[in-house]
Amino acid sequence: MEEIIESKRTSWPVMESFYTIQGEGHYSGRAAYFIRTGGCDVGCVWCDVKESWEAGDHPDTSLETLLKGVNDTATDFVVITGGEPAMYPIETLVSALQEQGIEVAIETSGCYPLDAKVDWYCFSPKKFKAPVEEAYEKANELKVVIFNKHDFKWAEEHAAKANADCLLYLQPEWSKEAQMLPLIIDYVKENPKWKISLQTHKYMNIP
Repeated sequence: MEEIIESKRTSWPVMESFYTIQGEGHYSGRAAYFIRTGGCDVGCVWCDVKESWEAGDHPDTSLETLLKGVNDTATDFVVITGGEPAMYPIETLVSALQEQGIEVAIETSGCYPLDAKVDWYCFSPKKFKAPVEEAYEKANELKVVIFNKHDFKWAEEHAAKANADCLLYLQPEWSKEAQMLPLIIDYVKENPKWKISLQTHKYMNIP
């Protein structure tokens, strides 16, 4: 019975929610409403939202409140991110948004199975916790953060496991962008199956 109740969850720990422009990956430049859940046990050393890690630091926000925030904007696209949003059952949230004609994307490390059928699955694997196999099957987009030159080999290992339709992106870690971006440019020119993802929202000084 507890499992059924959990699957129908109607509130989640949310660090923040806001309307902005998607800055990374395939949908870079598209207006998007972000819902950032609290809670993450992956522990990336270069994470730029470490304040999201402790779920208990962020109050539960109801489905009704989240939908109101979305509907107060003109958006047709919601990105559920974290933290690690797949730690929680989110099917009720995703379904409620899709019933209103809103596309839903998730940004996840792929470390947990996902209970919802999102419209776009952005998979960004991390070295600190292994992904589940379904992440490779579901991924529409594989986005690998490049922190050092050894990460190119690591990126290829994940790309080899991804489904045939998955789009491949290499993204420089922000604090190492000056060093890594020239290497990424050369790598993509030599391996054109990859594209470059930049954190354009940081250039634009928006959330």
